[in-house]
Amino acid sequence: MSRFTENPFSSTHSLDANPFDDPTPDPTHAARMEELTQRERDLERREAELAQKADHIRKHGRNNFPPFYPLIYHSIADEIPEASRPLITRLLQLWLILGATLLFNMVACIVNFAIGAKDSGSDLGSSIGYFILITPLSFLLWYRPIYNGYMKEQALYYYIYFFFCGWHLLFSVYMILGIPSTGSAGIIQTIRIFNSGHWVAGIFCIIASVGWTLQGVGNGWYYRQIWQHHNAAGHTVDKAKAELATHGAKSYFSRG
Repeated sequence: MSRFTENPFSSTHSLDANPFDDPTPDPTHAARMEELTQRERDLERREAELAQKADHIRKHGRNNFPPFYPLIYHSIADEIPEASRPLITRLLQLWLILGATLLFNMVACIVNFAIGAKDSGSDLGSSIGYFILITPLSFLLWYRPIYNGYMKEQALYYYIYFFFCGWHLLFSVYMILGIPSTGSAGIIQTIRIFNSGHWVAGIFCIIASVGWTLQGVGNGWYYRQIWQHHNAAGHTVDKAKAELATHGAKSYFSRG
């Protein structure tokens, strides 16, 4: 009989809850939405990078160096074998240190000229010439050849590097000494400026001297390592001559 007296409209579920309230937040759902949002941001960033690369290739081809006016393609990660990348990266860093040293050397000579140091006119003229000429020539004559050497493993590039980097090492010793009237703010010039009581000019000379020493010692260290690699690889003058006869000078500018 109880089932005949039971209220048919009664319910075991409460009607107090608002059916239009938001459900209880699910932490898993929130994490998933955050992941999707992050992926969307990554896709937008990659699309922007691809668009930028496409625009760069349209204007300059694959060339990407120097960044302010691309003339050549330079990518250690893409062109240099993995085992040799740290060495080429260090050589690039040493070239950048050389460029900064040439700049500081020029500034030091400008300051020396401003204080009326002896022979400062000759130093200033030479330092400007060094900065303008040696910065690009050092890249083309010893950094680029060894970059190509490790990329292509051809003997010719190694001999070009050894010849020009050898002269660069001698030039570095010359600049470290800092003989007056040579355009160097090296050691002798630094001592002379400090003895005259010009501390600000002396500080610039110290920075230049440290830069000359750092890049000179670093290049000498890696010169020895590259020489050992060159011997172990079996490169010879005959191989270099054969490569020059086969590929010609144009191989210097090509990546194949």
